[in-house]
Amino acid sequence: MFDAHSDQDWKAWFADNGARLRLIARQWTRSDADADDVLQEAFVRFWKHQRHLPGNPNALIVTSIRRSAMDLHRRTDRRTVREKSVAADADTVMWFEPEADPRLQSLAQSLPLLPEEQREVVVLKIWGDLTFDEIGEQMQISPNTAASRWRYAMEALKKFINARTHE
Repeated sequence: MFDAHSDQDWKAWFADNGARLRLIARQWTRSDADADDVLQEAFVRFWKHQRHLPGNPNALIVTSIRRSAMDLHRRTDRRTVREKSVAADADTVMWFEPEADPRLQSLAQSLPLLPEEQREVVVLKIWGDLTFDEIGEQMQISPNTAASRWRYAMEALKKFINARTHE
């Protein structure tokens, strides 16, 4: 993985994993700028406080990203409530830009059609590269529930994508 005392190791690790982690952050944020902020905050939190913890470092950083995004949403939501009389901005939620792979583009276009809990499992599994055990821990559900949500999501996505290709 990386040596906790080496600046070069964390830079190389981040260079290898940064784009994937940004896609994960983008799933839970409303803009590219928010995703960048969340990723930076999460990585700093991970590096300062979690890199020495046992377990899969990937799962730890994804958890850190998710928590940072949730913190950002809470702050933003409180501010929005205070400023609601000044501006109403509907449809601020944007989806991440998928990679160039057409299959992932089709998947990303179909993701908003899934229920939130299924969508989150798909993102954690595909872009987060987490196991069902890690997804369950992250979402505070059983691994079996995570696997069921994955299965239902895959069935639904298959129907959505097939319907698009036959239009």
